[in-house]
Amino acid sequence: MSNKREFERMMWARRFTLQGLYEWQVSQSQVEEIERHLAENPDFVKANRESFSNMLRGSIRGQAEANELIAPLLDRPIEQLDLVEKAVLWMGCYELLTHPETPYKVIINESVNLAKKFGGDQSYKFINGVLDKVAKKVRIDYQ
Repeated sequence: MSNKREFERMMWARRFTLQGLYEWQVSQSQVEEIERHLAENPDFVKANRESFSNMLRGSIRGQAEANELIAPLLDRPIEQLDLVEKAVLWMGCYELLTHPETPYKVIINESVNLAKKFGGDQSYKFINGVLDKVAKKVRIDYQ
């Protein structure tokens, strides 16, 4: 599989992970139910299914750890963050912590792109700043 194709499949996996995290926050549905629901989307075939499932489950399991990393960087309580912002930050933290093979700049860039597409007008700047500080703290490849 070409690197471009692999990158696109990961991009879609992140997009569906964001949607799954949003749905999880709103409905508190079981992760299996969310995965089934999202898999019905015609675009789901474009995603790396295994990466999607791992990111969704890992982000949910790791939300407390992510919250500990991001809370000191915020100007307000985590509970006051927009649901999309929280989801992007959880997913970004999960990837930064568990996928050292993925350059931190790619993770931040993909998170910023998702915030631009699904978040508020300026949320991408917020996401960029917070994840950059998290990366500086947790990644040995940070430059």
